[in-house]
Amino acid sequence: MLIKILKSKIHRAKVTDSLIDYPGSIGIDSSLMDACGIVPYESVLVADITNGARLETYVVPEKAGSGRIVILGAAAQLMKKGDIIIIMNFAYLSPAEAKGFKPKVVVIGEKNSIKEIL
Repeated sequence: MLIKILKSKIHRAKVTDSLIDYPGSIGIDSSLMDACGIVPYESVLVADITNGARLETYVVPEKAGSGRIVILGAAAQLMKKGDIIIIMNFAYLSPAEAKGFKPKVVVIGEKNSIKEIL
């Protein structure tokens, strides 16, 4: 049996743009992706602290160091520029693997820079 466990999280990022005319996904500064181990096209759950919305989508990389967090496609109806969000992704592990596993949490500071890695 496998269990679903939090693999990594980008905590309190600010949405820098939302573009409805796009096939759908979330663009994330690739340096933030690298810091927490999210790979291009990986599935993520996004929770909007500002309005309570949640959605599942996939990640496309944005330029490293740009600070860009862009909500793309239909999700732009739910999340707007300036919203504060949490981006989470998960892994399936055996109970034995899960016991020793600790998710990587990237806490975001000013201009979507890395404030702290937990």
